[in-house]
Amino acid sequence: MPPSAEEIEGIFRAEYGRAVAVLNRGFGDLDIAEDAVQDAFTVAVQRWPADGLPPSPAGWIITTARNRAIDRLRRESSREDRHAQAALLHAQSELVEEGPVRDDRLRLIFTCCHPALAQAAQVALTLRLLGGLTTEQIARAFLVPEPTMAQRLVRAKGKIRDAGIPYRVPDEADLPDRLRAVLAVLYLIFNEGYTASSGPALVRDDLCAEGIRLARLLAGLMPDEPEAMGLLALMLLTDARRDARTTGSGELVLLADQDRGRWDRALIAEGQDLVRRCLRRGQPGPYQIQAAIQAVHSDAATPGGSPQSRRRGGRDRRPGSRTGPDGPYCSRRLLSLSCHPRRSAAPAWP
Repeated sequence: MPPSAEEIEGIFRAEYGRAVAVLNRGFGDLDIAEDAVQDAFTVAVQRWPADGLPPSPAGWIITTARNRAIDRLRRESSREDRHAQAALLHAQSELVEEGPVRDDRLRLIFTCCHPALAQAAQVALTLRLLGGLTTEQIARAFLVPEPTMAQRLVRAKGKIRDAGIPYRVPDEADLPDRLRAVLAVLYLIFNEGYTASSGPALVRDDLCAEGIRLARLLAGLMPDEPEAMGLLALMLLTDARRDARTTGSGELVLLADQDRGRWDRALIAEGQDLVRRCLRRGQPGPYQIQAAIQAVHSDAATPGGSPQSRRRGGRDRRPGSRTGPDGPYCSRRLLSLSCHPRRSAAPAWP
């Protein structure tokens, strides 16, 4: 059955970051990489409904985009465009891989979140280059005019080029600080969706979903980093309450008044499992501790069933608010359960 336009768009959203990352390494220019992937999307929309999906959609996108970029650069280099000549020479010296490329996406994540860029630019670049969102979608998400967002993206990419920001994963000495910046950007995307700072809606489902998708990507690319896993767990456990957090008219429902039957138990189970896995590593960090506290809330049978709820009086806070007092207690309890998994398939945490 031929793919629909929506299915093709979904494939490109899923593969956009990988394709841009591979092509950016091949051509050394983000604009060339982005334009080439967009060209490949246009060709796919024309061909795939008639020809069907290729055996490897990701490989087809990267190969088509690379060929389009080379054709364009050859045309421009014939007009004495030195930038095009340099990009073409760079591409000819690089092997562009078509399969899953772990390091290229990691390089792109750390490039988008480089400390030389303002945080607003980091967020916009991450959503554009890794999320595959259009400039219009990003502008709408943050309620700014599209030309303003377009200028922000152009300036950020220009700074990467002009400042010679390296396209690489930081070395071991710099990795902790750089990873914290990446986690903060992903958390900001999710948090802006979870409790929007502007606009008529309290919750922005699109930003919550994109924050979780990017956190999944990072956790998959860096499986040995417990804070990446902890951030994903925190997002999942928080997002599980999303449907119960607002009334039909969009007003906030306090934690004590939420219908727990509307909480997403699949997200809670996944988040709790991630918390256990984090705690087994014995390398606690702020995202892991916050996730542990959210896990306690998610499994309490009643609104007052956790010590944290009794102290806070049932208030529903942003996930980024200070929730530290119960952290060590929760962590010890969770660690105990993780070491004795047979006690309960769905443990009743205090």
